[in-house]
Amino acid sequence: MLKKINHINVVVSDLDEAKAFFIQLGFEVGDESELSGEWITSIVGLPNVRARYVTLKLPGTETNLELIEYINPPSEQDTNMGKANQLGFRHIAFEVENIDEIVQDLKDKGIKFISSIHAYPKTGKRLVYFWGPDGILLELAQY
Repeated sequence: MLKKINHINVVVSDLDEAKAFFIQLGFEVGDESELSGEWITSIVGLPNVRARYVTLKLPGTETNLELIEYINPPSEQDTNMGKANQLGFRHIAFEVENIDEIVQDLKDKGIKFISSIHAYPKTGKRLVYFWGPDGILLELAQY
């Protein structure tokens, strides 16, 4: 049976930019490398794969985020990816302690939010959505 989620993989168009973005959120760099050869081509089912990746770790947790930039074959942007109602994987939510302070800090760094902070009426959880690199939908949540 499944034990835990080991990592979440996100394809990005610019690995260096995406890595810097998530470092701003508090992630630390783990493993970084290039990927190529028959083994990766076979695993992902794409021809002649050449890519770069980085594993980012959230200190004090088991949360790992793996960012990958495909050099070959190149990735295509889904123009609806950043919309909350699209099918499939939709967003990554991060639990925080002081959502007001963190939102202001991120706004000061130029990060754009979809709305102001809202409270979920049923539980009182406070949350807000924002976009990361390439339109990746992200959430901050304070319980």
